[in-house]
Amino acid sequence: MKTVLITGIGGDIAQSIAIIIKESQPKVKIIGVDMNLAHAGYLLIDEFFQVPAASSGAYLNRIRTLLSTCAVDIVIPTSEQELSVFTPLINELGEDRCITAGNNIIDIGTDKLKTMDFIASLNIPVPWSILAKYELPATFPCIFKAQIGSGSKNIFKVDNKEEAIFFAKKFTHSIFQELLEPEDQEVTCAVYRTRDGRVSVLQLLRKLTGGLTGWAKVIDNKEVFRMCKAIAKGINLRGSVNIQLRITDSGPRVFEMNPRFSSTALMRHRLGFCDVTWMIDEAEGRVVNFPDITINQIMVRTHDVKKIDK
Repeated sequence: MKTVLITGIGGDIAQSIAIIIKESQPKVKIIGVDMNLAHAGYLLIDEFFQVPAASSGAYLNRIRTLLSTCAVDIVIPTSEQELSVFTPLINELGEDRCITAGNNIIDIGTDKLKTMDFIASLNIPVPWSILAKYELPATFPCIFKAQIGSGSKNIFKVDNKEEAIFFAKKFTHSIFQELLEPEDQEVTCAVYRTRDGRVSVLQLLRKLTGGLTGWAKVIDNKEVFRMCKAIAKGINLRGSVNIQLRITDSGPRVFEMNPRFSSTALMRHRLGFCDVTWMIDEAEGRVVNFPDITINQIMVRTHDVKKIDK
């Protein structure tokens, strides 16, 4: 029996991945790990182990021990905190056992300023972005957010210089970034590039609910596709990333590139964009074929409540 270890099983991304694997490969044994005990991940896996925080020096050794003692075939890290320290394991295990977009993409994608600099190097226009500890913005309103990491939480709109000074002093490792409008034209793009260089892009026009995509509609913007394909080729992507952008009056503008599976993983899997299983398929030597996905389909996030008897 094949065994897959998923990190951060207390989070929504890891739980979505567990559901996808259980549905697509029901004979696979799934091991989940997390630093916390209070979560719903227990319901979706076969075995759970608590691990130290990713910031702890003991984290990687604990993962190594589990990989050995549980005879793990494939490991899937799911959070930015884990990906930021996973480089040694990625190098040790290789891309066939450790399912990630690769160290170079992790390095660029987890740093929002590096992301903007890289995309600009491809002659793709990007929103202006500056380090908060060195410079204040000249244009308001703008966006203030952490430099490292990804996701749509803890992002602030800054309306004037006084607010900018307050945020810059309070959160030094952050950036100011151009506010892209209109707000209702935000698109999250699942971008997959196969090992033989083919690219597929699923574009979801979305509305956020609590920092997560609560509503999404499949669209097909040709300029968005060309931009995402150019980024995938330029960074030599092998696997999946999530590119976030807004379609402005001047065209699409990327503001983040997440080097991990997205919180929309299950949503897009239901649509036929199966990047989780595609990466496993390619790791095991199978050829990936991209489906035609009908535009204007609408997906919504639902919630359920279950009782755990433990």
